[in-house]
Amino acid sequence: MTAHSDTSRLRVGRTVVLVGLMGVGKSAVGRRLARRLDLPFIDADAEIEAAAGNSIEELFRQHGEAEFRAGERRVIARLLEGEPHVLATGGGAFMDPETRSQVRARGISIWLNADLDTLVERVSRRSNRPLLKNGDARQTLSELMAIRNPVYAEADITVASVDRPLGEMTVRVADALQDWIAAHPERALRPAPKR
Repeated sequence: MTAHSDTSRLRVGRTVVLVGLMGVGKSAVGRRLARRLDLPFIDADAEIEAAAGNSIEELFRQHGEAEFRAGERRVIARLLEGEPHVLATGGGAFMDPETRSQVRARGISIWLNADLDTLVERVSRRSNRPLLKNGDARQTLSELMAIRNPVYAEADITVASVDRPLGEMTVRVADALQDWIAAHPERALRPAPKR
């Protein structure tokens, strides 16, 4: 990755989709990245909650993970059809093969990858993580990493989410995106509408 950080004129014709485990910083980095790219920011979890009229935690509790993931898949597919934006997805969204396929076809995916200690420290600050409600957060996150990281590695871009100021992380993500677009200009163009 080059050290350029001037992404003010970077034009992205596709939705930039942030993927990774809970606590990695998808929403926080996504908001700042959207401002930097002059694109709208959308949090998939907030869209799911608005569509369902309930919190993610309640959706998990009332309907189970499988039903939640089906709704998540539909919401993300709808969001990918819209104008380009920065989209922060839930930790399990990219695990769905159909969602991954949609993201590949209509977006540019960026995996924010953090080590276990960083994730444990970050998620311990919040109590609204349905998959961490029962049991040891470190063990659960370790198991999720073993299952999910190989799938997240299919993302177009990988950026290590290290313990740095948010602004610095955003610059690192923007620089990685700029490098990727320079290497794949045809993929940065807006995809044709679905028929």
